[in-house]
Amino acid sequence: MLNVPPESDGREVVCVELWCIARGAQEVVRDGANSKMMGLALVAPGGAQSCVAWSNSLSFFCRSRAGGSQSVTYMDRQVNRMKTSKAQARVTTEPPRRLPDEAEGTTTPLPTGHVVLASADSDSYRSLRRRPMSRTERFKLGRSLRQQVPRTAMGDWKASANRPDPVEQIIRSHEGRLEWLIPIRVGRMVASPYGFLRGSAVVMAEDVAHLPATGITPVICGDAHLGNFGFYASPERDLVIDLNDFDEAHPGAWEWDLRRLAASIWVAGRLNGSSEAQCHAAVASCVAAYRREVRFLANEPLLSRSYNRLDIDRLHETATEKSLRGEIARAARRARSRTSDRALPRFTTQRDGRRYIVDEPPLITRVPEAETDRIAVALDEYLATLAPHWRRVLGGYTLIDIAHKVVGVGSVGLRAYVALLEGSSADDVVFLQLKQARRSVLARFVHGDSAWHAHQGQRVVEYQQALQTVSDPLLGWTTFDGLQYYVRQFRNMKGTIPLDAIDPAALTDYAGIVGHLLAKGHARTSGASMIAGYVGASDKLDASLCRFARAYADQTEADHQALVKAVARGLLPVERVAQGRGGIAIRP
Repeated sequence: MLNVPPESDGREVVCVELWCIARGAQEVVRDGANSKMMGLALVAPGGAQSCVAWSNSLSFFCRSRAGGSQSVTYMDRQVNRMKTSKAQARVTTEPPRRLPDEAEGTTTPLPTGHVVLASADSDSYRSLRRRPMSRTERFKLGRSLRQQVPRTAMGDWKASANRPDPVEQIIRSHEGRLEWLIPIRVGRMVASPYGFLRGSAVVMAEDVAHLPATGITPVICGDAHLGNFGFYASPERDLVIDLNDFDEAHPGAWEWDLRRLAASIWVAGRLNGSSEAQCHAAVASCVAAYRREVRFLANEPLLSRSYNRLDIDRLHETATEKSLRGEIARAARRARSRTSDRALPRFTTQRDGRRYIVDEPPLITRVPEAETDRIAVALDEYLATLAPHWRRVLGGYTLIDIAHKVVGVGSVGLRAYVALLEGSSADDVVFLQLKQARRSVLARFVHGDSAWHAHQGQRVVEYQQALQTVSDPLLGWTTFDGLQYYVRQFRNMKGTIPLDAIDPAALTDYAGIVGHLLAKGHARTSGASMIAGYVGASDKLDASLCRFARAYADQTEADHQALVKAVARGLLPVERVAQGRGGIAIRP
C-alpha cells in the first residue's frame, strides 16, 4: 500500500493513478471519503521490492507540479531500474548479452542496468485472472486529465532557446549509415519542406517529447506522417489501407503521433497550393475523425477493435469527394499490379538461363558474393521467426539473387536489400525486402538510455502487427554482420494515393480517413477508453491541434531552409536523385 505525498493535489493523484494503471498496477484504490482524492492505495506488480521503486517514482511525480512527459519518463526509468534488479537476481549465471551499437554497427557490451525486452508484450497482458478497471472508470480518468493537461495546451508550440539544432541532429542521425548514400538522403530532404519532414523524425521526436502530454501510452507509429498510410494486400489478397511504416514504432504518447500527422497535413497542403484556411480544414477533419473513431472503438468489445479494418470497398464508401474517389480507384489499380510476378520484367534480367536483379546505381546495386552468402544464412534464420504454415510455404522457394536497394527518405543510408526467390516454376517468384532496424527515435524519451528491445527487427514486426488490423504473413526478423533487420514482402500490392494529385477538398476528405486509421491503430493496443475520455465530443482538441500544426509547419519550413543553407555552405553532401514518377516532394 502506498500513499500519495501530502503536498500533491487532486489533479496529480489522478495522473498518478492513470500512470500506475498504464504501467501494470494490479490494483489502484482511491479513498472515496476524501474529496480531494488524496488517499491512493496501490498493489504494485513484483512485491515489496517493487513497491519501493514505485513509491520513489510516485513521490517524485507528485512533487513535480509541472507533470508532463519528463516526469513520466523519470518514473519509467525508476521502474526500469526495479525491473533490472529483478532480472539480474533471476539470471546471475548468464554471460553478458551483446547488442549491435546503434550508430556504428559494431557489437558492444550492454550498459550497466540494461533492460532487454524480449518481446513487445507487456507483463500486464500475461494473466487472465485479473479483472481490469472498467471502461467507465477509465473514461473518467481520461476526462479528469483535462485538469492536468488542458486540451488547449495541445496547441502550444514555440521553439525553446535551448532547442537542439535540427541540422546537427540530422548529421548525427547519419552515423552508422552507408556514407555513399547520405548525399541521396540529403537530396531528398532538401527537395521540399515535406521531404524534410519525412526524413526528420528524429527532430520532431525531440520537439514533441517535451510538450504537454497525458501520459497515456499505447503502441504508436512514431512516424505517422501523411505519406505513411497506404495500400497493401491482406493474407486473403484483399486490398486494404492502413499505416504502413513502423521503423519508429514504440510505446509512446498518442499525442506524438497525432501531432506529427497534423503537422504533415499542413505542410503537404501548403506544398499542394492549399490556402491556410484549407489546411486548417484538412487538419480539423483529421483530428475530428480521430476523436470520433477512438470514442466509437472505446465502446466496442476488445476483439471487435482488433477486427476493424478499412478495405478498398469501404474506402470508396467513406470518401465523399468525387476527385478523391477517382484517385483511390487509380491508386488501387496500380497497387494491384504491384506483385512479385509482375515485377520480374522491371527488376530482373536473364543471363545464361538464370535471373538476376537489374543494377540501377546508385539506387539498386550488386552485393559482393561473400556478403550474399551471409545474407542467405540470415534468411534461413529468418524462416524460424515465421508462423509454422508460412515457414513451410516460403521454405519451398529457392534464393536466386540479392541486391541492395535504396528506399524512402528517412531510411536512406541504412542497409536495405531485395532478395529474389523462385518457386516450382520460373514465373513463381517472391521478392523479399530486408531493412536494417535501429532503435526507435522515441525510445530514449520513453525508456531513457538504458532500456532497449533485444532485437530491433522483432520490435518493428511485433508493433506493426499490433497497429495493423491485418499484416504481411511473411513479416519476420534476422541478424547478420552484427546488424538487426526485419524482413517483409517487397511487392505485396503496395501503393499510395498520390497526394500531389488531389485538390484541397480531397485532401480534407483524405485527412479524415487517415485520422480514422490512426485512431484504430492506437485503440487496438491500449488506452482507448482513457484517450476517448480525454479528447471528448467537442472540437476543442481539433482547434488546438490546428494551431499546433500551423505553427509547426512554419517551424518545418524554417528547419528545411536551415538544411538548404547548410548544404549550400558545404556542411552536408547532396545528390538529387528522382524518386519515382511525380518527384519526391509528396509521394511516399
